[in-house]
Amino acid sequence: MAHNISKSVLLLVFTVVIACGIYPGAVWLVGHLFFRFQAEGSLLKGPDGQVVGSKLIAQPFTKDEYFQPRPSAASYNASASASSTLAPSNYLLRNRVATMLGPIVKYRGGLRAGQLVAPDIETWFQQDRYQGNPSIVAQWADLHNGLAAAWIGADTSHGSYVDSWAKAHQAIVADWVKANPSTPQPKASDLAVVFFETFSKENPGRFPSAVTKTGADGKPQTSIEPVKDGSDIQPTFFDMWRQDHPDSDLQDVPGDMVTTSGSGLDPHITIENAEFQLDRVAAKWAADTKSDPAKTRNEIEQILQVNASAPFGGLAGEKMVNVLEVNLELRKRYGALN
Repeated sequence: MAHNISKSVLLLVFTVVIACGIYPGAVWLVGHLFFRFQAEGSLLKGPDGQVVGSKLIAQPFTKDEYFQPRPSAASYNASASASSTLAPSNYLLRNRVATMLGPIVKYRGGLRAGQLVAPDIETWFQQDRYQGNPSIVAQWADLHNGLAAAWIGADTSHGSYVDSWAKAHQAIVADWVKANPSTPQPKASDLAVVFFETFSKENPGRFPSAVTKTGADGKPQTSIEPVKDGSDIQPTFFDMWRQDHPDSDLQDVPGDMVTTSGSGLDPHITIENAEFQLDRVAAKWAADTKSDPAKTRNEIEQILQVNASAPFGGLAGEKMVNVLEVNLELRKRYGALN
């Protein structure tokens, strides 16, 4: 018995030494000797020599002078890698895609070829008719209850605005409570649909949006006001505008521009996606550096081509660019924008 136990103990010690000591030590040594860059996380440094991120993990870029990555269901959090898991039939997915398309999609043909659709969305919205019926905002809330409630929860100022509306419309709230006796003390989110229905009647062709003005003390003050155009109208109502204009010939948008990856952390975008963003990026750098727009665009396009590659040396898949690497090249060439 003692002989068997001693052999088992020796085998255990031997296994622990090999599996927990020698093997990982050998892997660490080989990695740092021959693959140091990869072993240390594939970290990239900016022009100042400071680490700005890993080439393996996407990070958000929102400024116009930079190429932007794919949307991320994980909010680009490497510790929360995830996909959206939204089915094609899910209206939340349709809304997210439509929200991204509203400000950027352009006409493909006709007299307006190359022009943004966004101004036409605003003009259509101000007419306040959808599918031939009035009150666009009310119809939007009725069709998408969840989106209406999400708007209220998106910012504390939205909830406060609805609370103020409820105090000023006590009769309407009382009628809502009668129709929903299980919720005698409704929260702002509970009143989302009836709020938007009432708002639409009182403010036709308008949507509640944050507006920043200079106060009496000279400081900026933000409040919710009815607006007829701007960054809330274009994305929120693109889908409804599209349904009212099914024959409009619009440019195709690269799929990876509006869809998330399985991990939510894909650092690459297709070259087609990058080319779609090229005009915006080049225009911003040209304006800041006071250089010729055409020359700047050509330079940035060359940066894209130099950094583009396809899997397996081009034998499979589409050409891709690493967003962080390309944006670092822009920083190196043109400097940082204030």
